[in-house]
Amino acid sequence: MINQSVLVGRIARDLVLRYTPSGTAVLNFTVACNKPKKDGQEQEADFLNCVTFGKQAENLANFQKKGSLIGITGRNQSRSYEGQDGKRVYVQEIVAERVQFLEFSGNGEGNTNTPRDNYNRAAEQNSNYTRVDDDPYNSGETIDIKDDDLPF
Repeated sequence: MINQSVLVGRIARDLVLRYTPSGTAVLNFTVACNKPKKDGQEQEADFLNCVTFGKQAENLANFQKKGSLIGITGRNQSRSYEGQDGKRVYVQEIVAERVQFLEFSGNGEGNTNTPRDNYNRAAEQNSNYTRVDDDPYNSGETIDIKDDDLPF
């Protein structure tokens, strides 16, 4: 039997981290995933209930917020409990076993963490290094190496 879900979507509401009596972090959240768009119709989305535990729950609550794009790998789970009115409540949710941040707003300004941004940051940080074309040991002459000089 296979029970696996893979989602990419946006966090649909504010995250509220809770703890069990034994101290385990629990985060219930909703992810909005776009449905395939049909011609002439507006974009629709499915809102899927998810739950994650432990350090992953703490990281998600601390570093992401409503509207953040995330990827989830997990499994479907059905459970039930007795509601405040005494009636049985049934819940279908995805237990997020792995959560990936697809956007990161590290400074609170909503900047996304894209490969191009990473390249620009790395270039700024490495500005004090010698570039290959500025190598002081490169005289511009080619080196002639014979096959007999190679160890392999």
